[in-house]
Amino acid sequence: MRSDEVKKGLDKVAHRALLKSVGVTDEEMNRPFIGIANAYSDIVPGHTNLDKITRAVKEGIYSAGGVPFEFGVIGICDGIAMGHEGMCYSLASRELIADSVEAMVEAHRFDGLVVVGSCDKIVPGMMMSILRLNIPSIAVTGGPMIPEKVFGVKVSIKDAFEAAGMFKAGKIGEKELKLYEDFCAPYCGSCQGLFTANTMQILCEVLGLSLPYCSTSPCASSRKIRIAKESGKRIVELVEKDIKPLDFISDRSFENAITMDMLIGGSTNTVLHLPAIAKEAGIKISLDLFDEISRRTPHIVAIDPASKDMVVDLDESGGVPMILKKAKKFFYNEMTVSGKRIYEIADEAFSRGVDIIRDPSSPHRKEGGIAILKGNIAQRGAVIKTAALKEDMMKFEGYAKVFDSEKDSLKAILDGKIEEGDVVVIRYMGPKGAPGMPEMLLPTAAIAGMGLEKVALITDGRFSGATRGPCVGHIAPEAMEGGDIALLEDGDLIKIDIQRRRIDAEVDDAEFAERRRKWKPIKRELKGYLARYAKLVSGADEGAVLKV
Repeated sequence: MRSDEVKKGLDKVAHRALLKSVGVTDEEMNRPFIGIANAYSDIVPGHTNLDKITRAVKEGIYSAGGVPFEFGVIGICDGIAMGHEGMCYSLASRELIADSVEAMVEAHRFDGLVVVGSCDKIVPGMMMSILRLNIPSIAVTGGPMIPEKVFGVKVSIKDAFEAAGMFKAGKIGEKELKLYEDFCAPYCGSCQGLFTANTMQILCEVLGLSLPYCSTSPCASSRKIRIAKESGKRIVELVEKDIKPLDFISDRSFENAITMDMLIGGSTNTVLHLPAIAKEAGIKISLDLFDEISRRTPHIVAIDPASKDMVVDLDESGGVPMILKKAKKFFYNEMTVSGKRIYEIADEAFSRGVDIIRDPSSPHRKEGGIAILKGNIAQRGAVIKTAALKEDMMKFEGYAKVFDSEKDSLKAILDGKIEEGDVVVIRYMGPKGAPGMPEMLLPTAAIAGMGLEKVALITDGRFSGATRGPCVGHIAPEAMEGGDIALLEDGDLIKIDIQRRRIDAEVDDAEFAERRRKWKPIKRELKGYLARYAKLVSGADEGAVLKV
């Protein structure tokens, strides 16, 4: 066992003494040592119940003959970080999480690893560490928040963000605004809709790194606790059999994850995270692969923001296993950490009377929920969530109103300076430019809340999974790198055509060349981690990974 390096032999007397100081007995020295990376904190709603989930993991490990060692992992709540400098740290924290888990596991020579987390960058960072370390590992994701209702309609955190625009537009008063504030995030768990957190938990399950039904079981449910306990038992079995993630994770596993993403219309942030996770396994995923799979995969599940159904409704409908069962022909029959292959999990699927999963022969749309666009302002690609887009906005033309900061764009929206037919351009928001590629949920939510239905937003930043409407993000190359989005001016005609996968500005090459001659990038005064991050980070089309 790896842990023998810290507990066996005459030269390890001091090591054993230190282990005994934390309560390890002589008998336990002969058991597998299992590290548990726990993202619990008091500030992140998706993490406030992880202490109970981790306790169940520990019980499972100990009952199966292992010794659990828990350590902490940071986690940023994107919702709380939204709209100010703190959002620059959100995506950048993914690398910190992967690195810190790696450091703890390697320094203490754990035989196996359980990661316990939820929310936007935490699960991707943990998955990166699992594949990088390649020791027996399993993920226990925290699960979705249970929604409450306002005016008889289920609401999510998206509605709280949009409520500000509704109030500004005079559609609701202060009392109604307070209701959204009080009931849009009523429990622990990842925010209720198919935003980044829940999308990545679902993709973690279909990749094969967590047990069946783990991703959609609500955070505070007894079922989640039982899955956590079974995961604790399973990690000991994995160590005993020396089953490592790269023994069963393959390029086909990642194609399964992208396929699931298209079937459910998940968050556009998956286009950043899956390539970053795959890179740790030595697998390269291009933007073209996302679009290739999208073209051949129907969109069969519509969850908030694409509908008023929530992830708990998907759980009642049978969760990931039921999607696998109904759309089995779209998946490769890969092995999973449970010891079961995808098709076996599909065959054992069950629902509880609710059914929001359509048959692939009768989809919401014939193509997947995410599309990759290219054009003269996005030569290396851009991303749009078509699952949250109305049919009449699949093709759109409008005139640019250009902003070099999210703050300025939001003020213009709330002050009524954005009109139907406009294309809001927010640039210098990319991985290097912001830095950290902040989410533009406040501007997109304000547009939706104010009832502007014929307004598009394009950015070299990114979007929350809660964003809906004609919003194109991840434009690469980004403005800070001299991408042509940096050359756009107020009044430029922007054309978006989803079917043709195009996004273009009606500006000829000569005009762009003249603008480029005069262009200078804006300057950011950076220090600390963000300064290092900006120097090392790759473009959005490569997953915004650090170049090392």
